[in-house]
Amino acid sequence: MTFTFTALLCLGLTLRLWIPVLTGSLPKPILRVQPDSVVSMGTKVTFVCEETIGVKESHLYRNGNLQRTVLKNHQKPTNKTEFSFSNVDQQMQQYQCSYRTQTKSSDYSEPLELVVTGAYSKPSLSAQTNPVVTSGGYVTLKCEPSQDNHTLILTVEGSQKHSWRKDPECNRYTEKCHALFYVGPLTSNQRWIFRCYSYEKHTPQVWSAPSEPVELLVSGKLQKTTIKAEPGSVIRSGRAMTIWCQGDLDAEIYFLHKEGSHNTQSTQTLQQPGNKAKFLIPSVTQRHAGQYRCYCYSSAGWSEPSDTLELVVTGIYYYGVKLSGLPSPVVPEGGNVTLHCTSHSNYDKFILTKEDQKFTSSLDAEYIPSTGQHQALFVMGPMTPNYSGTFRCYGYYKHTPQLWSVPSELLKIFISGPSRKPSLLSHQGHILEPGMSLTLQCYSDTKYDKFALYKEGGTDIIESFSQWTKAGLSMTNFTLSVMPNSTVHSGENVTLMCWSTYSVDTFILSKEGSGQPPLRLKSKIQDQQYQSEFSMSGVTSKLSGTYRCYGSHDSSLYLKALIGVSVAFLLFLFILIFILLRRRHQEKFRKDDEDAQKGKELQLSTGAAEPVTRDRGHQKRSNPAAATQEESLYASVEDMETKDGVELDTWKPPEGDPQGETYAQVEPSRLRRAGAISPVVSREQLNTKYEQAEEGQEVDSQATESEEPQDVTYAQLCSRTLRQGTAAPPLSQAGEAPEEPSVYAALATARPGAVPKNKKQ
Repeated sequence: MTFTFTALLCLGLTLRLWIPVLTGSLPKPILRVQPDSVVSMGTKVTFVCEETIGVKESHLYRNGNLQRTVLKNHQKPTNKTEFSFSNVDQQMQQYQCSYRTQTKSSDYSEPLELVVTGAYSKPSLSAQTNPVVTSGGYVTLKCEPSQDNHTLILTVEGSQKHSWRKDPECNRYTEKCHALFYVGPLTSNQRWIFRCYSYEKHTPQVWSAPSEPVELLVSGKLQKTTIKAEPGSVIRSGRAMTIWCQGDLDAEIYFLHKEGSHNTQSTQTLQQPGNKAKFLIPSVTQRHAGQYRCYCYSSAGWSEPSDTLELVVTGIYYYGVKLSGLPSPVVPEGGNVTLHCTSHSNYDKFILTKEDQKFTSSLDAEYIPSTGQHQALFVMGPMTPNYSGTFRCYGYYKHTPQLWSVPSELLKIFISGPSRKPSLLSHQGHILEPGMSLTLQCYSDTKYDKFALYKEGGTDIIESFSQWTKAGLSMTNFTLSVMPNSTVHSGENVTLMCWSTYSVDTFILSKEGSGQPPLRLKSKIQDQQYQSEFSMSGVTSKLSGTYRCYGSHDSSLYLKALIGVSVAFLLFLFILIFILLRRRHQEKFRKDDEDAQKGKELQLSTGAAEPVTRDRGHQKRSNPAAATQEESLYASVEDMETKDGVELDTWKPPEGDPQGETYAQVEPSRLRRAGAISPVVSREQLNTKYEQAEEGQEVDSQATESEEPQDVTYAQLCSRTLRQGTAAPPLSQAGEAPEEPSVYAALATARPGAVPKNKKQ
């Protein structure tokens, strides 16, 4: 009976599966894709078509065209068929599947779009507000495409596929486009990782490469994490540091977020669930300064944020700060001490820190005109043993409170308590010669661990561990020696140290008046300062003198400056040579022009064959000096005519010539010495010679205004003054020069016409 019932039950179940086939209503298949419907180019994908049992063959279609067919194995009936592709391209792809039984075919499945990414360059994605939100909050994300006319799509990773699409808005001035996505509400039970893509409207299945992910941190209700920094939250620039986050034991991932940043600073995924994460910063820079918080996420959700860790970077500003204790760094218990922080830099604030960083205090800087310094006075008291320790001072500006200057030198504050005071003595007496070593001994019958030696009015304190004697005393010795100074003996060793509180790459030591090149050494950082030591062994008198130290930031910069100066000097030299050559060239051309002009005038003067007349008008000489010159001209011509046998040929101007000036050529028979010309005669003698021809007329050789019109007759003489001179006559047609040169003189006559000859005195 039981067997019969079981057989009938199995038969009924089998018939139930075949009922749709027998009745002709085949169920529609379902098409899925693995690993995802959004894949990058070249990714292997597998399509899974979910069908009913008893299928003969399955079909896969792409964009409406049959892509593949798979024949089913009836010996191993399954309700799924897989279609694998090893390398997808970036073509528009829409897939469907169907199946066929022995008698009928099913309908097509719902279309499945396969999106291929990587066809275009990636856009940028950022959070417009703080990426840390409370549960149920909203965030605005900004996506900027790298291509124009692209639609933007924002996706979120996870089991629930959410996406938002928008066309970008463009600024016509900046020509930049972006789209703002307002997403939310965000819950604390999942991670929110967003990416942005872009695509062209006619190919919506071909996307760009994904943007960098932006993960939003949701402040949850789980136990908050703790945060700490090693070696401390105040660290010098360039050093390594570690930030530790510790949270729930089931934490899967930790997040470190810097306040004010629009993106998550860094994440630490744990290989195994644990309660601690390590964030290493190999070299701290000023961009690392700020406030940090830790978050952690587990399967139960998000934790509360940790407390704020303020990371301060020192050594950003190289202007030194000095710290001193007033009136003394040794303070009696219950007393007060003032820590004086000063700097020549105009810092806005000074901050005082203790070595264990359990004490910090800041004050506004105050400018002191008398010293030209900025200062702050930190008053401490009443002093207790808890205040003793090592202090430093820094300077900083208000707009960058996490960026501090280089630290001051360490200042130790000692509290003198009620215990018995030690004794101090010197076995060498109180009067010492220069250069001797001094040993001071501190001792006490109280078992002290350390002794400190302090000079009244000084700032340095020397510490030393104590030793125990058989007599039950604690004691120590302080040996003071004079270090080598500028006065040394021949053969001794001397070390010259160059140092600076500012950044220096190389120190240069030079000796004044020495022709030797200066010494150079790379600087080293020691005790918060840059220094180099120049050692001299076995000094002699040759090394005595005055030395100076210089610092340079980078030798290549000075090399560039030297090259620049050399190039400028050569350029200046070339310009100077060019100007000198040009002036010389211009002077040569000017001289050639003057010579050519002189030759032209000479040719005109020697080759004039016809008279040139100029209407000078009636002139009257009113200048006595000019009159005297005129008399000399007349006398010279008269003397040449009577003594040297000079013939004077004259040419009258043509009748139609409007000018009244006549030129005459004087042709001597031979040229005598310069003294052949008669002495100058007086004007009275000249007037007596011509008064028979015409009376009342005054001779004038200059072209000035006169009341009565008067014509002047000229004879041109080659010499510029009235002395003997010669001029080269023009060559004849045969190319031979005449035997006698021509002599010209300017003549003035009482009336136009020929100059009178052989007139009796």
